[in-house]
Amino acid sequence: MNRDDIFQQICKKRSFLCVGLDTDINKIPKHLLSSEEPIFEFNKAIIDATAPYTVAYKPNLAFYETYGTAGWIAFEKSVEYIKVTYPEILVIADAKRGDIGNTSEMYAKAFFEATKTDAVTLSPYMGSDTVTPFLKYDGRWAVILALTSNPSAADFELLQLANGKALYEQVLESSKEWGDVNNTMYVIGATKAQMLSKVRAIVPEHFLLVPGVGAQGGSLEEVAEYGMNSTCGLLINSSRAIIYGSNGEDFAEVAALEAKKMQEVMSEELKRIL
Repeated sequence: MNRDDIFQQICKKRSFLCVGLDTDINKIPKHLLSSEEPIFEFNKAIIDATAPYTVAYKPNLAFYETYGTAGWIAFEKSVEYIKVTYPEILVIADAKRGDIGNTSEMYAKAFFEATKTDAVTLSPYMGSDTVTPFLKYDGRWAVILALTSNPSAADFELLQLANGKALYEQVLESSKEWGDVNNTMYVIGATKAQMLSKVRAIVPEHFLLVPGVGAQGGSLEEVAEYGMNSTCGLLINSSRAIIYGSNGEDFAEVAALEAKKMQEVMSEELKRIL
């Protein structure tokens, strides 16, 4: 799936929504707990309900790995279900991997061969060795952490280097040479929306994965104002606000309504370019 494929879906659905599948068995509706596969059953219902309004799904691996083998199976089944039922929708494994050499190559194989995800979030702290194995796969994406929404991001990401640039700016400058706009995205937190102008000065055409809208306080409208480019260039993630809108038997219907609300706002914002 390349940049044009993603943009076509954005135009078709008038949405740049990414639904985060941060599935916590302690938060899903209790009536699903009697199922043999409660995590997958919850995900499947959420996926079917929100598919008309989203262009990407982002399962967060921590919420699956915590349940051991059963959790990993639920992750694999969720990815397979999306790719079979809604093949046009991007699947981002939010794994935040960041290793080198053979280890990085094995991580790339795990996500791009064994599970068929389209993209993986990566930490660039150890340099290009952590990312280049993922760029060997046509149609797949490395999603590089650059400027995140957590408060302690300032511990490192905003540090000023000897060349006068902030560390996150150097990450953008260096890593944009590793791949291109068809295989590299960046994570930029929605709570740093006004800094998107600086980001766009460095990577004007790349897609940005933007978490932090909704429960974390980020503004969708501000992200669009400062971060949208001629092909939208944004995937705005929302997790809790959508998937946990209700813990009753109507959870999927409520998730659909919440996703539709965001899609309607996004449709208005897309008038900037469409």
